[in-house]
Amino acid sequence: MTTQTTSAPPAAPVPGKARRAEAPYTARGTRPGFLWALPATLFFALFAIVPLIMVAVLSFMSWNGLGSPRFVGTDNWQRILDDPVMIKSIWLTLLLTALGVALQTPLSIVLGVWAAGHQRNRAVLSAIYFVPLLLSSTAVSVLWRALLDPNFGIPARMTWLFGDGNLFGEQASAIGVLAFVSTWQFTPFHTLIYQGAARAVPQVLYQAAAIDGAGRYRQFFHITLPQLRTSVITSMILMIVGGLTTFETVLILTQGGPGTDTTISAYYMYQKAFKGFDFGAGSAIALCLVLAATVVSLIVVRVSGYDRMRSSTEGVS
Repeated sequence: MTTQTTSAPPAAPVPGKARRAEAPYTARGTRPGFLWALPATLFFALFAIVPLIMVAVLSFMSWNGLGSPRFVGTDNWQRILDDPVMIKSIWLTLLLTALGVALQTPLSIVLGVWAAGHQRNRAVLSAIYFVPLLLSSTAVSVLWRALLDPNFGIPARMTWLFGDGNLFGEQASAIGVLAFVSTWQFTPFHTLIYQGAARAVPQVLYQAAAIDGAGRYRQFFHITLPQLRTSVITSMILMIVGGLTTFETVLILTQGGPGTDTTISAYYMYQKAFKGFDFGAGSAIALCLVLAATVVSLIVVRVSGYDRMRSSTEGVS
């Protein structure tokens, strides 16, 4: 005779207790604690926040690098705001930044989407194309300065295209060279951003579009581009901040010339501080660049709605 044992039904979960049990896992499992961010926070504070505060204080001082700084109030700010070279440098900085965004954005999107595919020899061509990304701005500027030398470079051999060959002798051609060199160097970086974003687009969207009869171009404009929206905004912010703080390219290629026709704000800050030994005015210009980059970035984020976007894959609400 066999005895049949019946197990008691499991107790119904208590809702409050379940929530209390899951809360620590949700809080600790998805986001690390503050201690994980402490080293990066200290590093940022030591090498970014503290120097920025020192520059802000120095912008109200008169100091030539020797002796003790002397407080002069807003004299440095009044001088740079009344300086025609400073006003001109602001417009040149905005122009170069706008050219960088206009040239690099479409190139980066097209190349990034292409590099995300499975074309033949794609990996080899991508590796060759990304070589400029491995070089420093100084090395790139020295390279193109030699290649575009009016006496021994490419323009001297192709006078039928470049005229007298002196691309640095006129403002328009000099600005064109600066925009071209920046595009050649930094487009691969933004291409990497779009390459990663394009690979994250769900393939089911393309499959559904193909079933509906959408071709390659319609898929690009109606699926790929909308899915790259957040990457476009991120890339544009990086381009704007980088354009406002460009320095090495101008220093090596044009040195602000001809005259002051390519003297952007960052280079003018260098001239004031390290050539004219007017560190107060140089600090004021530097602080203006920081404020301008911050304001423009916030405007882009606000207008684009980037601050209201939420992730749909990481569970962050």
